[in-house]
Amino acid sequence: MTNTKHLVVIAGPTGSGKTDLSIRVARYYHCPIISTDSRQFYRGIPIGTAQPTAEELQMAEHHFIADRELKDDFNSGAYETEALSRLEELFQKHDIVVAVGGSGLYIKALCEGMDDLPEVDPRLREELNTRCKAEGVEALAEELRRLDPDFYEVVDRKNPARVVRALEVCISTGKTYSSLRSGVKRQRPFNIIKIAVNMDREVLYERIDLRVDKMVQAGLYDEALKVYPLRELNALQTVGYREWFDHFDGKISREEAIELIKRNSRRYAKRQLTWFRADKDFEWFEPSETEKILEYIDSKICTLK
Repeated sequence: MTNTKHLVVIAGPTGSGKTDLSIRVARYYHCPIISTDSRQFYRGIPIGTAQPTAEELQMAEHHFIADRELKDDFNSGAYETEALSRLEELFQKHDIVVAVGGSGLYIKALCEGMDDLPEVDPRLREELNTRCKAEGVEALAEELRRLDPDFYEVVDRKNPARVVRALEVCISTGKTYSSLRSGVKRQRPFNIIKIAVNMDREVLYERIDLRVDKMVQAGLYDEALKVYPLRELNALQTVGYREWFDHFDGKISREEAIELIKRNSRRYAKRQLTWFRADKDFEWFEPSETEKILEYIDSKICTLK
């Protein structure tokens, strides 16, 4: 590969229209799409993860959508390796590939590589996981807030795997997890053009609430019930399933579960925006500004040649 190859990254908060935009961009450039959404990789949860529909999948070639089982152990490091390999194949036929998703850590892995963080004593991880089950992830997140307030602000504080990983590094090294994320970018054999989309907060929150209602109408309850026996899996530690699991456990009502999904989705969107705004390489647009976005991509391609 040479620098005539371009990866167009489309990011933004949940519910902001990234999927529709990515398909418009991919069709314009006649190129494939790879997902950077850490939950859309899995089979069996298409509604709650807002995977592209069958119709959308036919409109453009997609990769890393529902291509592995919920039980598969797949993290950002493994994704980096697989995605770079897939890109090498795709760039044999295409000069442009679109990457789309809202998982900041996976976008970072793809574009910059992962930091070489220190190995942690397995006994500490086991101890933290035991505490997490006994005390709840909120207690561990509160400890993380004290030890590393910067990372606390951007991490998904409802995701046990993410919270435990950061906390174990803080405890074992005596340093903050955020300080050990070196920020040293690994060179990639392709150019990277970063697009981020957002809109007025009230409009975004209305879109999120409406999307949750549509998910419920589409069968999110039954989807969550089907995977309920697997609720301890990391792939299911996410908004849209944890709330239903609490309902199935008798902790909250159906109506409360739906309202919590909406609230937690809005909070997740806020954390996503915090993460992406910290990356100054992103150029921000309204998701409907297709012409402006294509003009920007074209100008960057011309500049980078």
